[in-house]
Amino acid sequence: MILSGRAKLAGVMGWPVGHSRSPRLHGYWLQRYGIDGTYVPLEVPPAHFAQALRMLALMGFRGVNVTVPHKEAALAAVDTLDSTARRIGAVNTVMMETDGTLHGTNTDAIGFLEHLKASAPGWKPDAGPAVVIGAGGAARAVVVALQDAGVREIRLVNRTRERAEQLAMALNSGIGVLSWVARNSALANAALVVNTTTLGMSGQPALEIDLGVLPAAASVFDCVYSPLETALLAQARARGLVAIDGLGMLIHQARAGFTAWFGVEPELDGGLRRFLAEGL
Repeated sequence: MILSGRAKLAGVMGWPVGHSRSPRLHGYWLQRYGIDGTYVPLEVPPAHFAQALRMLALMGFRGVNVTVPHKEAALAAVDTLDSTARRIGAVNTVMMETDGTLHGTNTDAIGFLEHLKASAPGWKPDAGPAVVIGAGGAARAVVVALQDAGVREIRLVNRTRERAEQLAMALNSGIGVLSWVARNSALANAALVVNTTTLGMSGQPALEIDLGVLPAAASVFDCVYSPLETALLAQARARGLVAIDGLGMLIHQARAGFTAWFGVEPELDGGLRRFLAEGL
């Protein structure tokens, strides 16, 4: 790593943030391209998020990624938004101008869709309903990506039904809300299941769901990548379903931010995934 007094600074804000693979990912690219810069983990409690974000801009940071639970708070904290972030209702990438202005965007939707297409080439938007578990910032991005891809029926399941109904109302067409107790039956004839919650993440409760009613051709996508093989994905593989971890989504969503902050558009390669997977 090259660091001088003119180093370009970026990072990831979360609470907690120790699970994040983003510093390792961006560090790989920084070293590969010999860039004078660094990317650091920033553990910030929700009560101090907006203030900390503004201070980073004043301290010379080029920008940050935003992870749970700050994605929706970032929407209100930035000065300007692009249309994607506005529609999703969450920000995962912040660009910081030299005058301290904060610009928010969201690359989760494109990151999700690109990884889904690469990992499940047999999946088609018209293959059948998609079930999205969760109703936070990541869920909003996934629903928008599926809508834009042409999925006609999206079933939304969340532990708090009211939150899911709010998301469905905000994003409109083709979204049905089902109660948490009905999560197993919600999978009937579905072509895709996506977990956008932290359930199943290291240190978090398990996602208790039975994939038994899923068709044999269904795909299961878990946005969690720590651990890489969650109980949900293990269950999917045991049934012979296509199982997709969240690591590729992380990689795809990171490219736009890295390009803006460090001035190089990074290439994807197999060595990067192996490097990120170490220790997961």
